[in-house]
Amino acid sequence: MVKRLNPFFSWKIFSGRAPQNGPLVISGPCSAESEQQLLSTVRAISSENRVHAIRAGIWKPRTRPDSFEGIGAPALSWLTMAGKQSGLPTMTEVANALHVEQALNAGVDMLWIGARTTVNPFFVQEIADALKGVDVPVFVKNPIHPEIGLWLGAIERLEKVGIVDVAAIHRGFYAHRINPFRNDPKWEMSIELRAERPDIPIICDPSHISGKRDYIAEVSQTALDLQLDGLMIESHINPEKALSDAEQQLRPHQLNQILSSLIVRDEDITDVATVQRLEQLRGIIDQIDQQLVEVIGRRKEIVELIGEVKKENNVAILQFHRWFEILKNRTEQAEALGIDGQFVNELYHLIHKFSIDIQQQMMVKKEFGSIYLGDPEGSSIQQP
Repeated sequence: MVKRLNPFFSWKIFSGRAPQNGPLVISGPCSAESEQQLLSTVRAISSENRVHAIRAGIWKPRTRPDSFEGIGAPALSWLTMAGKQSGLPTMTEVANALHVEQALNAGVDMLWIGARTTVNPFFVQEIADALKGVDVPVFVKNPIHPEIGLWLGAIERLEKVGIVDVAAIHRGFYAHRINPFRNDPKWEMSIELRAERPDIPIICDPSHISGKRDYIAEVSQTALDLQLDGLMIESHINPEKALSDAEQQLRPHQLNQILSSLIVRDEDITDVATVQRLEQLRGIIDQIDQQLVEVIGRRKEIVELIGEVKKENNVAILQFHRWFEILKNRTEQAEALGIDGQFVNELYHLIHKFSIDIQQQMMVKKEFGSIYLGDPEGSSIQQP
C-alpha cells in the first residue's frame, strides 16, 4: 500500500516527532487554569507517545463578559515548563500583537489564530506584522462562518511577512441549530481549501466541532478519512471541573483510547479487484448523475414557465405557504426512504434559491430591461 507522507514531517520543529504516515496529534487543556492542572494533564497525555505537541489556552476570547477568560501572561511559564518536561513543542492562541510578543518572549514554540480573530483582517494583519522576521509555525482556524476567502486571506497575510510554516485548523462553523454537534463540520470547506492550497497542511479540531466528548472519536475518524493531516483534541486531567468547555474535554486515558482506535486509511488503491469493483460502481454513479442533471434541467424549464405566469399576472415570486409545504413534504419523503432529512432540507434550500434567482431575473428583465437610469436630471428615459 502507498502511504501519503504527513506534510508536518518536513517542519523542523517536528523533526523526529511527527509520524511520516500517521496524523499529527496536538493535545492539552482548553485553558491553562493552574500550574498543577496543566503539568498533570501534559504528563498524562504524553506518557504513551501518541501526542506530538502541547496546546493550552492562555487568553480565552469568550462570548459573555463574566466567563473565564484565561489566566493570561502568568500562565505562559507553566506552558513552557510543560513543554520542557514532556520534550514536546508548545502552542497557544494569540489575538493581538501583545499576545504574540508575550508568547514568543516566554518561549512558546507555535501559535494559532482563533476563529473569532480570523474573521477580522485588521486583527490578522496586526498579528502578521508582529511576526515579521520571526521563524515560528502558525496555525489558522477557520472563521466562524463559512467564508473561504477569510480563511485563505489570513494564511496569505502570514505568508507575506515571511511565515513559512503555516497550517489550517478546521474547527467547524457556527450554526443556529445544529444537532448533535456544537458546530457544523461543513467538511466541504476543508476540501475547498485543499483545492485552493494543496500545499497547506490541514488539521481538524474535533473538540470544537463536537462540543461533547462522546462525539470526538467519530469526528476524528471522519477527519482522517477525508485525508486531513492531524488532530487537535482538548484534554483535561479533571474535565468535570474545567473552567471552560468542560463537556468537550477528554480525560487523558480517554484521549489515548481514541488515538489507539483510529484507522489511517490508504488514499491509493493497488488491489486490482478493488479497483475494478470501484470503477463499476463509479460508472453507475456517473449514469445516475447524468439523470440528475437532466431532471434539474427539466425542473428549470417548468420554473421558467411558472415565472412567465407570475410575470403576466403580477404575482409575487415567493409564496411562503407553498415553499413551506414543499420543504415539509420533500423532507418527509426522504426520511421515509431512509435519506437524511437534514441533507434533503439543505438541498432544497439550494434548489429553491436557484428557482427564485431564475424568476427574479425574468421579472427584472421585464420591468427594467429597457430603462436607462443614467439621466442627470433623475428622469427615466426609454431607450429606442
